[in-house]
Amino acid sequence: MRFDRSGLTDDQLIQLYTELLRPRMIEEKMLVLLRQGRISKWFSGIGQEAIAVGATMALDSDEYIMPLHRNLGVFTARKMPFDKLFLQWQGRKEGFSKGRERSFHFGANEYHICGMISHLGPQLAIADGVALAHKLKKEKKVSLAFSGDGGTSEGDFHEALNVAAVWGLPAIFVIENNGYGLSTPINEQFVCKQLADRAAGYGMKGITIDGNNILEVYKTISTAREYCIKHQKPILIECMTFRMRGHEEASGVKYVPKELFEEWAKKDPVTNFEKHLLDKKIVKQEQLDEIRAGIQKEIEEGLATGFAAEPIKPDTVEEVADVYAPAPTTAIAPVSSAKSEKKFIQAISDGLRQCMERHQNLVLMGQDIAEYGGAFKVTEGFVQQFGKERVRNTPLCESAIVGTALGLSIKGFKSMMEMQFADFVTVGFNQIINNLAKIHYRWGQNADVVVRMPTGGGVGAGPFHSQSNEAWFVHTPGLKVVYPSTPEDAKGLLIASIEDPNPVMFFEHKALYRSISGMVPDDYYTIEIGKARQVQEGEDISIITYGAGVHWATDYAASHPEVSFDIVDLRTLLPLDYEAVRASVQRTGKVLLLHEDTLTGGIGGELAAWISEHCFESLDAPVVRCASLDTPVPFAIELEQNFLAKGKLHESVQKLISY
Repeated sequence: MRFDRSGLTDDQLIQLYTELLRPRMIEEKMLVLLRQGRISKWFSGIGQEAIAVGATMALDSDEYIMPLHRNLGVFTARKMPFDKLFLQWQGRKEGFSKGRERSFHFGANEYHICGMISHLGPQLAIADGVALAHKLKKEKKVSLAFSGDGGTSEGDFHEALNVAAVWGLPAIFVIENNGYGLSTPINEQFVCKQLADRAAGYGMKGITIDGNNILEVYKTISTAREYCIKHQKPILIECMTFRMRGHEEASGVKYVPKELFEEWAKKDPVTNFEKHLLDKKIVKQEQLDEIRAGIQKEIEEGLATGFAAEPIKPDTVEEVADVYAPAPTTAIAPVSSAKSEKKFIQAISDGLRQCMERHQNLVLMGQDIAEYGGAFKVTEGFVQQFGKERVRNTPLCESAIVGTALGLSIKGFKSMMEMQFADFVTVGFNQIINNLAKIHYRWGQNADVVVRMPTGGGVGAGPFHSQSNEAWFVHTPGLKVVYPSTPEDAKGLLIASIEDPNPVMFFEHKALYRSISGMVPDDYYTIEIGKARQVQEGEDISIITYGAGVHWATDYAASHPEVSFDIVDLRTLLPLDYEAVRASVQRTGKVLLLHEDTLTGGIGGELAAWISEHCFESLDAPVVRCASLDTPVPFAIELEQNFLAKGKLHESVQKLISY
């Protein structure tokens, strides 16, 4: 192994060696503790330390890194105290995630590290968002994300690199090609000669280097950093290395040919660099012994602290409170009483425009939202007013754009992503469910992201442009789910969603866009998320609904004056306004839960269960659900009308009346 020290002082070389040795010594100790049964799990990066350490040392300390399982060197090179790291691994309250995350699945903004999730690939898009923030702020900074060879087969890898290339983002993508994805060798993962060759397909630079040579890694990343900043382009760097342990220790290594271990043992990054320093008389053995003794002392003291820590005493109040970042608790009232009549879609556009004017750190992203103005023209004229940096057309990369939105949030931006149709959210589901929703609970980082979701049927758009999929997200702690039914609520709740630092899924019924009008305050205002609206009070039957269902209910009530209907518009599905539901049940004793979503697994089931559990004494009849058929949404208008819950409303009402 040839080491090129050009431009590096003796002190720098010794520092690189110290940082290279630290994760090796920690890991060796962890493996001993694992065999003793004193720790429960370990993902080893032995043999790969030069990549994590070299990359981290080449960056500024305030540049974000998105590490993976085998990147202990990132955490140690960023000077995270070992005692706190060990407390993290032991699942103690004093760790970085209050015991809520395992091993390396955590981040810390103080150290500019973004915690990974188990789904390999999503980290790369977060690097896009951080890099975009640097670009927007005109900062001479980069972001860096790691991927394993296995992760390069994920769609997130393709999407993140494509977005970075198209947008010209200063992001460094590092592949640790260690020969195996768990037990699957690389010849069963890809057929190109080198993974770096894939860079050409994205119009970006790709490099393959020796990942076990600390100086080659350090200098390559340093040069790549300068390149990304100067040219405002991303780069892909493949580091060839080998995994000297199993995927995790429990996996073993029986599937790996013995000769590979013998071959790669000769390329050990620590022993080779240590020998080089001794041979070149850069250090003496006594100095190396002192370095080892210092690290050993650090380890032993950290272990003593970690083992002395008490097991967590669960605090349910704290657990629930930490799911969400603190949000505004008071509504913003309009300054004047001026109102104008607006269609539903105009109210949304008006609210979004005012948010862009008020929040200079708000970025809009979505397919065709710039010059074209979006599929429904919500953002028409925005690019002329706010510019293409803040109103961004995206490639068809829903997952990467959600991840980019999260990266922007980490750097203090707000973002709105428009799903062209709510149906398309499935392509970005992982990022929403596992990254946006969980990140504050996991390590205190909020996701200041609004995902706008044009939803619903009634327009003959068929199975893939008509779904009501709000219930998917109501089941996910950490998200907020908003679904207005009037222009006034649409504007006020959209502004509230953008004001809220938590991730909000904002549903907009397409059939209401141009069919519903109402008086809307001209000024900037919010409506509190989590509060239902009493549409009308009645004594006979409660209809609890939202979205298009509100209009079905009010139309039905108007045509049946003989029945006194109490109609509640939920407006927010997560969190639900249970007190408004309780009050309505107490007024009538008979409850109809109405929604356009299909019956099974819809929000009506959750509400029915809650009412039965908490309002049983107030009921004079079983709770009735009125929902759409448990089928995909059909295309033919006749079939769609048969599908929709609206056609079953009369039958459901009569069922309650006659009980």
